[in-house]
Amino acid sequence: MIDVRAPVEFVSGALPCATNLPLMTDDERHQVGIRYKNNGQQPAIELGHQLVNGEIKQQRVQAWQKFISANPSAVLYCARGGLRSELSQQWLAQAGIDCPKVEGGYKSLRGFLYEYLMNYCANNMFTVVSGMTGTGKTEIIQALPTGLDLEGAANHKGSSFGRPLDEQPAQIDFENRIAIDLLKVADQHPQSMVVLEDESRNIGARHIPHYFADRMAASQFVVIDMDFEERLERLWQEYVVERYLNTMAYFGASGEQEFARYLRESLLRVQKRLGGQRTKELLASMDSAIEIQHKDNFASHRHWLAVLTQEYYDPMYSYQLEKKKDLVVFRGSRETVVEWLERS
Repeated sequence: MIDVRAPVEFVSGALPCATNLPLMTDDERHQVGIRYKNNGQQPAIELGHQLVNGEIKQQRVQAWQKFISANPSAVLYCARGGLRSELSQQWLAQAGIDCPKVEGGYKSLRGFLYEYLMNYCANNMFTVVSGMTGTGKTEIIQALPTGLDLEGAANHKGSSFGRPLDEQPAQIDFENRIAIDLLKVADQHPQSMVVLEDESRNIGARHIPHYFADRMAASQFVVIDMDFEERLERLWQEYVVERYLNTMAYFGASGEQEFARYLRESLLRVQKRLGGQRTKELLASMDSAIEIQHKDNFASHRHWLAVLTQEYYDPMYSYQLEKKKDLVVFRGSRETVVEWLERS
């Protein structure tokens, strides 16, 4: 999809399959908006043509042409399916390209996805995969054809250590992504239950819509049981080794400092639950591990991670699982849970 709205509109909410190739810049849109408010529609249209003309106009049409050449089934939209998308269509037609537009624009698309998500939750249940932290629930969801990856949609791994290197999507973008992913899964597997990972209502700074979270909480649960040492190894690999490598690749020269900052800030996010003294002890252990991580191949990080898992994450998950025990329909090893899900 080609989103011809201004960048400021695109940032406030868009579709995951859309690319922003605006008809007008933020400043141009602002000027046209002022003219519309003071003088009406026709003078505003005339100003728009003055601002986007000649070489500027040609550059924007060429950007659309290039996108359509790479994506022959592309469609375009503006805010409400009005003047901007019509004008974009006309300019493309003058260049010999017929590109459909979305009637009603982004507003209609957003409305459709919102209604779809609400209606689906009102009429369907889910299967929710639960288990202690480190059991690899996300990997299972991503591998299942009926899996819906909420953490992927939120660009966050759910825990205090799960924040991304870049940014989370806007809340509206998060909801749009869930709806589109759900639409795809439900369309391809209409007779199967959609499988989700057990999540709190907030995934980082994004929150699962209340009607969706309520339906999750009332759905059937399957629980993965796994030995602590195996879980610890998975957590160490993901939150220490892989995170370090990704941080270095993302930040380059400042990667070492960014990795250390990420670890400390992630721990401080749970300070209230850990308590001041325990947090102080774990920070000391973490700092010691950071200091020697290149000498012992990051092995010392296992100490603070083990304590944090046993004293914070495991009790929290146990408490949550106890509240859902009547909804559990299957429980077993990772392998048997995967087999059960594939048969269901």
